[in-house]
Amino acid sequence: MPSTGEFSTMMRAPVNKIIPFSNVDGPGNRTAVFFQGCPFNCLFCHNPETIRLCQSCGACVESCPAKALSFAADGQLFWDSAACVQCDACIKRCPYDASPRVRWMSVEELLSDIRRSAPYIAGITTSGGECTQYNEFLIELFTEVQKLGKSCLIDSNGSFDFARDPRVLAVCDGVMLDVKAVSPAWSKELLSHPPRLVLKNLDYLLCVGKLQELRTVILPGRDRENEETVRYVAARIGEACPYKIIRYRPYGVRERYQKLLGELETEADYAERYADLARSLGATKAYVI
Repeated sequence: MPSTGEFSTMMRAPVNKIIPFSNVDGPGNRTAVFFQGCPFNCLFCHNPETIRLCQSCGACVESCPAKALSFAADGQLFWDSAACVQCDACIKRCPYDASPRVRWMSVEELLSDIRRSAPYIAGITTSGGECTQYNEFLIELFTEVQKLGKSCLIDSNGSFDFARDPRVLAVCDGVMLDVKAVSPAWSKELLSHPPRLVLKNLDYLLCVGKLQELRTVILPGRDRENEETVRYVAARIGEACPYKIIRYRPYGVRERYQKLLGELETEADYAERYADLARSLGATKAYVI
């Protein structure tokens, strides 16, 4: 591990965006860092442009009204952040669920951004994509952020085996975990991924006291799957942490999946039924968002 002021200069991670001040990514005012790349392919993903890395295919170049995209001499796509007007034309055009607007940042470069917000934040939250794909980077980043007296949280889909690398949790204050499905069949349909590791992480994070909050998206018309997931989660977490029952909203969801999942958001009363169910099973901190 590098000592104070020393960083692994060769270690970089792809950062999709940084929100300097967020009040929805954990307790208090926080800086949220969104990393690029995710091993899941959730049908209801609200930021699918973070799923894969840019392939430099060039499909987005002509769609950019600001001419902020071009090819570098090495054939890789170049993004001119100064010219970019953040219109999202490029990510709407991308056939790979990726984004050309990604910066490969070192820990020191990322810390430089965080330090500017440091006087006004309680800590940072790393998200994505799936930030735990860059666990070595996170270990170094969190070690330095904690020296600033700030807390470090991970927003995770549970695809990283926290038990196999305890170094991550040693420098992390907590994990905000998504449990989207508990049935193998439903998980494969919804996430293209089995639920075993996610559920293992749920139990492990509870055991070591690092579960900051848990979230489940409630889809309209999926009564059996919704109830199965909420029952499983609520019976395990009890009063250990808040349980967010999240209403499905189609905004940002890929159009081909909007038609499959529904083009209307989950009704508040429908979601509240599952919050009531969770509370009846002991998850007293369940609420709808």
